Amino acid sequence: MLKIKKNDEVIVLSGRDKGRRGEVLRVMKDGRLLVSGINMVTKATRANPNIGERGGLVDKEAPIQASNVAIWNDEDSRADRVGFKLEEDGSKVRVFKSNGKVIED
Repeated sequence: MLKIKKNDEVIVLSGRDKGRRGEVLRVMKDGRLLVSGINMVTKATRANPNIGERGGLVDKEAPIQASNVAIWNDEDSRADRVGFKLEEDGSKVRVFKSNGKVIED
């Protein structure tokens, strides 16, 4: 089970976007994340008239290492770490380390 999943709100801990928050768009197998509005790069793209795509400079999100972000705890309004707990029915859930509350998926 992954500690950070798609649609989680995270905060950047290091790098040029330190302190900014965003939603996880995609989790890659190599431990990197695509976060909305974070680590934006300008990429030159070629036009593709078959699908009506224009060429030029496009701003898009670049991957960021998962170790450089932390999950955002709305109740405490701060970054938090993720732990795991076994429920009584045998299911495994993610919890905030600071207060032990379950993270809603």
